[in-house]
Amino acid sequence: MSFSSEVKEYLSKINNLKNKEEVKYELIGYLISNNTTCTNSKIMYSTANEYNINRFNKLISNLNVIDFKIELKGQKYIVTLPKISIEEIQYIGKDIQIINVEDENLNKALIRGAFLGGGSINNPEKKYHMEIILSTYENARYIKNILQKQEIEAKELQRKNGFSLYIKEGEQISKFLAYVGANTAVLKFEEIRVLRDMKNNINRKVNCETANITKTVNAAVKQIEAIKLLKKQKKFENLPSTLKEVAKLRLENPDATLAELGQMLEKPIGKSGINHRLNAIVEMAQNK
Repeated sequence: MSFSSEVKEYLSKINNLKNKEEVKYELIGYLISNNTTCTNSKIMYSTANEYNINRFNKLISNLNVIDFKIELKGQKYIVTLPKISIEEIQYIGKDIQIINVEDENLNKALIRGAFLGGGSINNPEKKYHMEIILSTYENARYIKNILQKQEIEAKELQRKNGFSLYIKEGEQISKFLAYVGANTAVLKFEEIRVLRDMKNNINRKVNCETANITKTVNAAVKQIEAIKLLKKQKKFENLPSTLKEVAKLRLENPDATLAELGQMLEKPIGKSGINHRLNAIVEMAQNK
């Protein structure tokens, strides 16, 4: 089962069906998703997710909508029901438009329904991406404004089949799941997120260390080649004693770090001092 289906399974089992207002607004969330279309007299909602259809069935039955049918066409369930009269929505052509509501619990129910009706979330082990596709720009803006009040930032994107609100930041997705009541999913999401972030930090550290090692090795090779060139050109013996001492140590210790070479000198110096002397040797070799 996908992570998205797990979240929807949990949300579909939330036991709030005794609260008629929350039930109504969760249903409205379904109705303003891109998976709902209207004709002159009917509403049709389609989904391939069994948890979506089971929850939708419970919502409309709870609101005493009895004249409906559910069909399975290919891999999709299609619910057809008569247009229902709800004060908080208006029908505009084939779309349903939400009318403003201020109650926080009802807004939660609305967004929960919108996610169930037209939302998805990727497996956080692979990437952070959550999306809800709404039927109209106005519905997308309405949902976005509610989320902004909860400090959940979603971005907009127009698609062929509707208007998308999407979130690509792990912490923001976690806040969204908590807001709509997917508490079990939040715990699992956070566990995956922590492990993923730790893994990424380790990888970054390893990559950084590898880059530093490569840089050190390349510099050492360049230094050794310069020293050998100076010997070939009979210029090595003319080097100042401080440079000659460093050059001999580098030839004898090709794998040593700058700090280690500095400690090998008769009068130890720091990493920057060694680097300066070796750079001077390389520069002399390049000046033919």
